[in-house]
Amino acid sequence: DILVDGQLCDCDVVVNCQVGDPIPLQVKLTNWSKHSVGPFALTVMPYQDYQNGVHNYDLQDAITFVGSNTFYIDSVKPTKDSVYFGALLFLYTGDFYLNIKFHEDNCSRELPLSWLCLPSVHIRATEPAV
Repeated sequence: DILVDGQLCDCDVVVNCQVGDPIPLQVKLTNWSKHSVGPFALTVMPYQDYQNGVHNYDLQDAITFVGSNTFYIDSVKPTKDSVYFGALLFLYTGDFYLNIKFHEDNCSRELPLSWLCLPSVHIRATEPAV
């Protein structure tokens, strides 16, 4: 589950926020398997979609994280969940997206590391109301 500013997000929802206000971000990973999973690294990568196949990930002047954009998850037991909190601060107006990935962080494996990508979250940053 992904919550942005307290709103549950899916691929059809656009979350509106104001430039200059920190926006709370919550990501919850629930383990529905019969075995513990982990370790993982959860990474949040903001980008702009130019609607022509180009994604701009070079946004350090437009968005900043309050805290880190990467969280480490040791393990999640069966039927349990793990919740991670962060916040984003938008410095300019525009339509932005969050690419949220869980990266398997187990270096003892011989197989390539795998990624689990969640649907992108759409956030529209607007000017503050006067």
